Amino acid sequence: MSEVQKKRLGFIGIGRMGGPIVSRLIDAGYELVICDANQEALAPLLSKGAVRADTPKAVADLASIVLISLPTPDVVALVGLGENGLVEGSAVRTVIDLSTTGASVAKKLAQGLAERSISTIDCPVSGGVAGATKGTLALMVAGDKDRAQEVKPILDILGKQFYVGAEPGMAQTLKVINNLVSVTALVVTSEALVMGTKAGLDADIITEVINAGSGRSNASEVKIPNFVLSRTFDFGFSLGLSAKDVRLCMEEADSLGIPMPVGQAVRAFLNSSAEKLGYQADMTEMIRVIEDQVGVEVRGKAAKPA
Repeated sequence: MSEVQKKRLGFIGIGRMGGPIVSRLIDAGYELVICDANQEALAPLLSKGAVRADTPKAVADLASIVLISLPTPDVVALVGLGENGLVEGSAVRTVIDLSTTGASVAKKLAQGLAERSISTIDCPVSGGVAGATKGTLALMVAGDKDRAQEVKPILDILGKQFYVGAEPGMAQTLKVINNLVSVTALVVTSEALVMGTKAGLDADIITEVINAGSGRSNASEVKIPNFVLSRTFDFGFSLGLSAKDVRLCMEEADSLGIPMPVGQAVRAFLNSSAEKLGYQADMTEMIRVIEDQVGVEVRGKAAKPA
C-alpha cells in the first residue's frame, strides 16, 4: 500500500490557510493528525474528526506524509529540523511544505530531512484563503518528480499543480516572484485610486474603467472592489507577511545579482506601512498610508457611511 493510499496525513500550521486546507482533506476522506501552537485553532477540525498531536515530532511519528503551512522561514526551519521537529519522527517519509520561505530555507530543510531519508516537496501556494477554501489554489511544486507524482492525488484536492523542477527552492523562487508582482499591482492601483479621488473622480468608476482596459489585475478585480472600496479591509493576509514575502524576493534577487529598483521601492513602502498601521493590519489597508498623505479617502458605493 502506498503512502497516499494509507489515508493518514499529518498537518502542522492551522492558520488562515491551513484551516481550510485541512478541512478539505478531511472532507476528501483523509484522517488528519494536526498540530499548532494556537490550541483554539484546532477545535473546529477536531470536531470534524482530526486528531491532535502536541509536537511536530508527534505528528511525524503517526503519519508518513506531513504537510506544513507556516508563517515564516524561521518557524519552518524550527518545525522541520529543531528539537521535537519532523526530522525526529519515526513514521514520516515525505514532507510537503506549503509555506512561503524563500529558496535558501527550502534547500536547508530538504538537506536536513534527506539526512534522515525523508523526502521534501517544495510546494508554496497562491490563491489566498478563498482558494484554500474552494480548492482552487495554484501549487508550485519542486522536488523529486516521482515523489511529486505520488502525492499528486493529495495536492489535487487543494488546486492546480505546476511542476517547476527537481531542485528544492525552485518553487519558492517562483512563489516570491509571483507575490512581488501581486503586491506591486496592489500598491500602484492604490496610488492610482488616491490620485483619481483627489482629482474628483468616482472610485467605483475608476475601478470599472481599469478593469475594462489594459490596467486590470487581481488587485483591481478582486482586492480593490471587495476589500478597499467597501472599507472592510478584510482580505485576510497581513501587511507583515506581505512585507516578509517581498523581502524574500529581494534577497533572492540580490543573491542572483539582479537589481530590482521597483521591487525595492515596494519593499520600503510595505515596511513603512507595516510600521504605521501594524504588522497584523490587512495588506489592503496600505491605501490608508497614501490617503493620509493626501488628505482623501477612497470609498465606493459598497462602503458603509463613515
